[in-house]
Amino acid sequence: MAKINLPLNQILPGNCIEILNALPENSVDLVFADPPYNLQLQNDLYRPDFSKVDAVDNKWDKFSSFAEYDAFTRAWLSATRRVMKETGTIWVIGSYHNIFRVGAIMQDLGFWTLNSVIWEKGNPMPNFRGVRFTNSHEILIWAQKKKGSKYTFNHHSMKALNDDLQMRADWFLPLATGKERIKSNGVKAHPTQKPESLLYRVIMSSSNFGDVILDPFFGSGTTGAVAKKLGRNFIGIERDKKYIKVAQKRIEAVKSSPAEALELPEKRNQVRVPFGALLENGLLNVGQKLYFVKDKREAVVLANGHIKCGEVSGSIHTVAKSLMNGLPANGWDLWYYKEGNKKHSINQLRESIRSRMEK
Repeated sequence: MAKINLPLNQILPGNCIEILNALPENSVDLVFADPPYNLQLQNDLYRPDFSKVDAVDNKWDKFSSFAEYDAFTRAWLSATRRVMKETGTIWVIGSYHNIFRVGAIMQDLGFWTLNSVIWEKGNPMPNFRGVRFTNSHEILIWAQKKKGSKYTFNHHSMKALNDDLQMRADWFLPLATGKERIKSNGVKAHPTQKPESLLYRVIMSSSNFGDVILDPFFGSGTTGAVAKKLGRNFIGIERDKKYIKVAQKRIEAVKSSPAEALELPEKRNQVRVPFGALLENGLLNVGQKLYFVKDKREAVVLANGHIKCGEVSGSIHTVAKSLMNGLPANGWDLWYYKEGNKKHSINQLRESIRSRMEK
């Protein structure tokens, strides 16, 4: 296949390995891959009332041996790694049937694992025969292209989504059911449709507004739909024409969000403003008092950009930490200054400088 330009916001029909090899090198920011799980189903599955379970028995999920599955996995992962930027990361989802084989191959190819995330399903299918535990979770591997490279992780956005608590690596999310489940003529349009809530976390956590997200097993288009909602570009690869039709219709129905609601710079990416800059710019004065948020204790601003509270002196963070008995402390949030009779956060002064520096 001839080399092709980066086809943003398109679904490319055909074999994912061939198409990946034709895409430009080092061009993709994030990959989400939901490959065949190789479920190895031998017989039909029935409920206790003898009704047949609509299990995944599609041809694309069937491999003659582990060796064949491993060769396929190595091929698509190698091709995917080539198109990822040096700063890119990849998420691969799977079940106990395949994820451990996939993880080992990823390590062999040079990917560096950042996290394994457990997707705990809120409404899993029970084990009808009662011979095993209910399969109530799937595993996502999050890895960077190579160890030591910079990569995107929107830590503060993920905390905000989680009521300002650091998000854990176990995600309790329901399956795609009800109105979210896409159907064609009353039947599931795709047997393994992933919930949009899952892709929302993946995309929000590890990409930025305008980034390019690749899904080599596009299926019903969940990645594309969520990418469009969040102001990202997508590239989908899918070989089944029925799924492509479903995905295109689904994505066309998604309304784009306004840019101002999507450009959310992480604090680590913002211009750094040291406390001393407040003195240099005349926003605070040497000898001025600062007030601790939790009680009536005061500190004095020193000429070198440190502050002194009683016998303790140091940075705004060090002194705050001392006052909080060693607990982690961000001084920008904990110290206030007075203007007239009103107290204001020193963080407001920092933001006024930052806004000027970023123009």
